[in-house]
Amino acid sequence: MTTHTAPDATATVAAYDLRAVREQWGDLLAAIGRPPRAEWPPRDSRALGAVAEETDEPAVGRLPLVLREHPAPLNLTALDAAVSIEQALFESCDAIATAVQRPVRRHLVGRPTPEATYVRWAEDQADRDDPARWHLPTHSASVTARAASPGSRAYGLHWAACWLEGRALGEQSGDLFTPLSPPVIDDLAAVARRARTRVETALGRDGRPTVLDWPCPYCAGQLTAHTRSGDPMAATVVCSTGEACPAPVLLDRGRRVWVGADLVGLYVALESMQR
Repeated sequence: MTTHTAPDATATVAAYDLRAVREQWGDLLAAIGRPPRAEWPPRDSRALGAVAEETDEPAVGRLPLVLREHPAPLNLTALDAAVSIEQALFESCDAIATAVQRPVRRHLVGRPTPEATYVRWAEDQADRDDPARWHLPTHSASVTARAASPGSRAYGLHWAACWLEGRALGEQSGDLFTPLSPPVIDDLAAVARRARTRVETALGRDGRPTVLDWPCPYCAGQLTAHTRSGDPMAATVVCSTGEACPAPVLLDRGRRVWVGADLVGLYVALESMQR
């Protein structure tokens, strides 16, 4: 039976950041196979919404990045970010499982005989295979620095983020876990925040304003693009001229602002101006 203990504010923020990482993970994996965009808006209008390209292979649930070879990626920044984030979350899962997860129960098996007693300790299979349990990677003495079995890492970052979110929120599965101590919660929150920052920076969703190379096609004022963390469709472009700009978009606090479908119109106008 799964129960919950009330999470504190730090744990709640950590869970929120972990959720943001896994919700954007597919976009980051898709970005590895695309050339990075050095400008905004991009030359290809299809990229305005940062929509992942169609692929025959699902982006979520593939073999973890740290366990597979990488063909020549088109976006090294995205690949480096993905590998770093995945490794950080896996290591956090391993550390937290070691600290708060109950070892697999063991019981005696065998039977006594007149000559000797054949008994041994064996793992409880049902307890070992509990789906809530995080399995650590195992290592072979004959294979240096490489895991003989990846354990739960084989399920990828999405599962790791879900598992960590459960620990942050105090989800319980019988007596499998003990609550996280405040220092462990603080460490997890720091890992989650760094991971979210890294994925959103790699995807250009970290909220930093970008001054565009082109002036406003309607008044020649300076255009500045803004992104909102985690939401590619919430990007906006603002003209510096103010109310005097005749652009056919809404005024927001005295400035002309392009958002949503208006961005496509702005892109077309900029292309026309350059031609």
